[in-house]
Amino acid sequence: MWINRDGQLYQAADETRVKFRTSLSAKVLEELKQRADEHGTFVNYLLEDGLKELLQQETIHFTKDMRPKDRIQYKTTYDEVLLEQVRAAAKEHKLYINDVIEAGVQFIDAERAKRGQHRYRIE
Repeated sequence: MWINRDGQLYQAADETRVKFRTSLSAKVLEELKQRADEHGTFVNYLLEDGLKELLQQETIHFTKDMRPKDRIQYKTTYDEVLLEQVRAAAKEHKLYINDVIEAGVQFIDAERAKRGQHRYRIE
């Protein structure tokens, strides 16, 4: 992001974002990459949108039998507050964080997700 100080623009890291590595289904990840390209956004913004909607639900519908066998490691950044909420929900429902992230994929609305230009915003 960019910070406007006294009419000058300074590039700064977004302190509200944290790096996180998880394992996701390779098939789901490829589909998310295609959706992100189509909608001018990034995969992590799509995942965040789905997670926000998932956390508003009363329950998380995910059975451990549904875990995909094609999981690969995926590193990205997430909003720090949202990631803490996901951790708490995973613990409460006795799931892994990557299970919660994959369950949130069904709630993604690409039109509602942040645009790719969000990272270049001026504050």
